[in-house]
Amino acid sequence: MSLSLAPLAATATTGQSSIGTPTLWALLIGAVVALLVLDFLITRRPHEVTMREAVAWSAFYVALPLLFGGYVWAAYGGDRGLEYYSGYVVEKSLSVDNLFVFMLILSAFAVPAVLQQRVLLYGIIGALVLRGVFIALGAAALQAFDWVFLLFGLVLVATAVKILRDAVTGANHEVDVDRMGSVRLLRRFFPVTEDYEGPRMLSRVGGRRALTPFAVVVFAVLATDIVFAVDSVPAVYGITGDPFLVFATNAFALLGLRSLYFVLQGALDKLVYLGFGLAAILAFIGAKLGLHWAHLTWPGVPEIPTTTSLLVIVGILVVTTVGSLVSVRRREAARRAVEPAGQDEKVSVR
Repeated sequence: MSLSLAPLAATATTGQSSIGTPTLWALLIGAVVALLVLDFLITRRPHEVTMREAVAWSAFYVALPLLFGGYVWAAYGGDRGLEYYSGYVVEKSLSVDNLFVFMLILSAFAVPAVLQQRVLLYGIIGALVLRGVFIALGAAALQAFDWVFLLFGLVLVATAVKILRDAVTGANHEVDVDRMGSVRLLRRFFPVTEDYEGPRMLSRVGGRRALTPFAVVVFAVLATDIVFAVDSVPAVYGITGDPFLVFATNAFALLGLRSLYFVLQGALDKLVYLGFGLAAILAFIGAKLGLHWAHLTWPGVPEIPTTTSLLVIVGILVVTTVGSLVSVRRREAARRAVEPAGQDEKVSVR
C-alpha cells in the first residue's frame, strides 16, 4: 500500500506536499497491522465481551488517534492538524452508522454473542483493505482529472439523499437475510450448514464441503464494507487531499469499531436522528467538493475553509445527538404517563 500511495507527493485539494514519507507510511501500516494482530489474539478464544472490557478498549482507540493528531499538528502545522481531526470526525461519524448496519446483520443471522467480535474483526480487516485500494485509486484519479471532485461530490449528495430517505421511512432498520445479494450468491454455489460451529468457516454436509453460517455472515459484512468504502473515501477526500491523512483517518476510525460496537449496542437505538445528521454532513461535504471543482475551473469561486468544515460537522453532530436524546426522553416520559392511566382504566372496568 505504501508503494502505491507514497509517490503521490502533492495533495489534490491544496497542492501542498503530502506528509506521507515512506518511513511514515511504514510506521503507520506497521502500527495498524500490530493492532490487528493484537485484536486477533484477543478474539482467538471466543468469549462474550463485558462492558468494562469494551469501554477500556474504546477509550484506548479514541486516545490513540487523538494523540496522533497532536503529532500531526505539532510536526506539520495547524492546517494539517485541522484536516486530520476534521477527517477523523467525519469517518468516526460514518463508522457509527456502519455499526448500526453491522448490528442489524449480526442480529438477522442470530450470531452467538461469543462470536460477534470475531465477525467484526474480519469485517474491519476487509474494510481496511478496501479503503486502501479506494484511497489509492481516488488519489490517482484526483491528480489526473479535476472533474473527479465533482463526481465525488455528486456521489456524496446521492448518498445523503438515500440516507435521508431511509431515515424518514425507517428502511434501514430491517435486514432480510434471504434477500441479501451476497448471501444469495454464496448459497447458489455452496451448501450452508444449519448451525454455527464456533469460528469455523468450513464444514461438511453429506460428504460435501460446505460453508458454515459464520462464513456467510462474514461474507455479508465484507460485502457491506464495499458500500461503506464508496461513501467514506470521497467524504474524507472532501476534507483533505493528502492520501496519508485519508488513510490514517480511515484506519483509526475503523480500528476501534470492534469495541465500540459493544459499548453502543444498547444506545444506538436512542440516536433516532443519526440518519438525518449523517445525510446533512455528506451533503455539506458534497457541496464542498463541488465548490472546489468550480474553484479549479473558475478561480474566482470561493472555497469552504477547513476550520468552517470542522465547525459545521461538529455542530451537526451535537445537534443530532442532543436532539435524539431529548426526543427519546420525551417519548419515554409520555409512555410512562400513559401506562398508569391505562392500568387504572382496566381496574375500573373490572
